Amino acid sequence: MFYAMNRFRVLRGMEDAFEEKWRSRDSQLDKVEGFVSFRLLKGEPAEDHTPYVSHSVWRDRAAFEGWTRSPYFRRAHATAGEAKPMYLGGPRFEGFETVMEG
Repeated sequence: MFYAMNRFRVLRGMEDAFEEKWRSRDSQLDKVEGFVSFRLLKGEPAEDHTPYVSHSVWRDRAAFEGWTRSPYFRRAHATAGEAKPMYLGGPRFEGFETVMEG
């Protein structure tokens, strides 16, 4: 399995707008070969931002990389630049492969 995560620092007061942007996004992930699941996680607010993590699970790294080259990816990210006033800095990507399961 491959876990793809993007960490966001959303400016305080912009949480509802950020969450709505994700809710209304047409990612079409369910049409992508190797996609397993997606979650948007919200952390404890800090003084100047609220942390969020987008968390997607893939059959393997190749499936995730295939999605990043797909027209679905381009469509899902077409309006990403419009959200910059919501963020404290840009998103930070982290990818993880399963080493062990219990």
